[in-house]
Amino acid sequence: MAKKVLIVEDNELNLRLFRDLLEAHGAEVRTVRDAREALDAIRVFLPHLVIMDIQLPHISGVELIRMMKADSLLEDIPVMAVTAYAGKGDESRVREAGADSYVSKPISVSRFVLAVEDLAGPLGGGFVRAG
Repeated sequence: MAKKVLIVEDNELNLRLFRDLLEAHGAEVRTVRDAREALDAIRVFLPHLVIMDIQLPHISGVELIRMMKADSLLEDIPVMAVTAYAGKGDESRVREAGADSYVSKPISVSRFVLAVEDLAGPLGGGFVRAG
């Protein structure tokens, strides 16, 4: 069974890269570009993993993670935080909000897929882990 992954990302190129990569590895993917719609989309889709950009307009990814973790329906869904602007202390702030993983852009394709599978389990096809 394919794993369900929801991506919250406002940058179209990053969103397409993540989506295409995960779909190529067998995941069922939904995307959200506007952070204001993210919580409703997560509640409807109930993914195995949320990939969350941290630098979002309107509502920050950190705030969205806090909101997810405060919601009894969503609190157990793992969150992978991704950001292009990794500053000192950012990782600890993001993890304190409830993120299970923290990845800085640009991403390594193979490490990204492995990090997704570490949180969600095997995606459903295409990618075979070594060793």
